[in-house]
Amino acid sequence: MPVEIKVVIADDHKVVRSGLKLLIDQEKGLVCVGDYESHERALPYLERLAPDVFVMDLETPGAGGIAGTEAVIKRRPDTHVLVLSMHESPDVIKRAFAAGASGYVAKAAAEEELLDAIRVVADGGRYLNPALGARIAGPGSEGPIDELSDREREVLKLLALGHTNHEIAEDLVVSVRTVESHRAHIMRKLRTETRAEMVAIALKGGLLDEARRERGEAPNA
Repeated sequence: MPVEIKVVIADDHKVVRSGLKLLIDQEKGLVCVGDYESHERALPYLERLAPDVFVMDLETPGAGGIAGTEAVIKRRPDTHVLVLSMHESPDVIKRAFAAGASGYVAKAAAEEELLDAIRVVADGGRYLNPALGARIAGPGSEGPIDELSDREREVLKLLALGHTNHEIAEDLVVSVRTVESHRAHIMRKLRTETRAEMVAIALKGGLLDEARRERGEAPNA
C-alpha cells in the first residue's frame, strides 16, 4: 500500500483545527495524526507521531509561529513545516522561509491549494503561491524591516497605528523607557529621523495592514 503522508496541525482555533483535520483525513494519501493549539503543545509528541508535515498558523499562542517553525525543525529535522497564515506581506513570508519553513499558504487559499502544498513539501519541495511569490520578487520587496526583532516589529506596528509611547507600553506590558529604547533602535535600523518616516516604511512593508488584520480590522480601513 502507498505510504500515507502524516500531518500535524497547530492552530489556536479549535474549529479551524477540526476543519483542517476533516479535510486532510478525507483526502486519499493524507492522514492527520495530531492537532494542537500551539507548536509548544505538539513538541513533546513529535518523535512518536513522526509527522511528514507540520501545518502551523503563525499566530499560535506562546512564542509564535516564526519561533515555532525553528523549534519544530530543531526537534525533528525530518518534519517539513508548512505555514498557514492570514498574513500575506512579503516581509512576513520571507521571515517564515528564513526560519526554515518549506511552504507558505494564505488562509484565504482554496482547500485544493493547501492539499497540494502539503504534498509538495512532504516530497521535499518548497511551496508558495505564484501570486505571493511575485510580491516577494517585486520591486521594493527587500527592506530594512528585515533587520528588526519581533518586539521591534510589534512596536513599529503600534506606532504606525498611531499609538503613543505610553499606550504601547500598556499594550505590551513594558515600561515607557523600554518602548523608547525600542523606538530608538527601530529608527537606527531603519535609518529614519521622524515618526512619519517610520510609518511610511511600515506602510510600504505591509506592517500596517498586518497590524489591522491582527486586530480584526479591514486592511486600508
